[in-house]
Amino acid sequence: MFQPIIPLSGLSGWRFLQSTYDRQFETFTKSVELKRDTEYFKDNIGSIETAEDLVKDRRLLTVALGAFGLQDDINNRYFIRKVLEEGTTNDDSLANRFADPRYSELSKAFGFGPSETRKNTAEGFAQNISEKFQANSFEVSTGDQDQAMRIALYAQRQLSDIADSDGSVDTKWFTIMGDPPLRNLFQKALNLPESFGQIDIDQQLGVFKERAKKAFGTEDVANFSDPEKLQELITKFIVKDQIDNFGNSLSSGSIALTLLQR
Repeated sequence: MFQPIIPLSGLSGWRFLQSTYDRQFETFTKSVELKRDTEYFKDNIGSIETAEDLVKDRRLLTVALGAFGLQDDINNRYFIRKVLEEGTTNDDSLANRFADPRYSELSKAFGFGPSETRKNTAEGFAQNISEKFQANSFEVSTGDQDQAMRIALYAQRQLSDIADSDGSVDTKWFTIMGDPPLRNLFQKALNLPESFGQIDIDQQLGVFKERAKKAFGTEDVANFSDPEKLQELITKFIVKDQIDNFGNSLSSGSIALTLLQR
């Protein structure tokens, strides 16, 4: 399978990836394995009638989970079946009990839950899920070389949807805080330590909003529906990640030098 090309790290690498993304992504989606998976999904997803049917077919499940960045759950078939079967209409359904919004997005997309309409036979459904699967697969492959680039691509694809969604400012922040890649991006861009996640959730919300207002002039997540503001955020994340990596490298070098001088 074609591997994304990232010749440089940090901001230079991100700019290169941005300028070549369309060409690289097109080449990536022509990979035999990816084409085989998406074509199988398009040909067969319409015949699925229940969540059990879906989780029994590993090839279909691979695309379904991969479309929502949940590919690591491929072997948790009973769990995924429950997520799908319980749907999202009830507040206490399994998908709604997770802070990570990707489970509710998966369940809602298929509509296998009670009082929900099954959507896997709807026009455009297979194409939409396949496109998400391709995008996420490209991001995963990018992450094999540079995890920060994977997170940046994910944020570029997902954050504008959250910014444009209905709901209060706090609701959007809680969505971001529950989404591991987006949380990572904001936490690093706003210069918050890894231990930050251990404090009370409402305190975290207050700090995120305060830091965002200081850095971007507003605490409103809707701000990032503006492509320029979104790129400003991603740039802060990439630069901070580069500084952290440089610091770690420098520290390791300093230790080695000290040992050699003994």
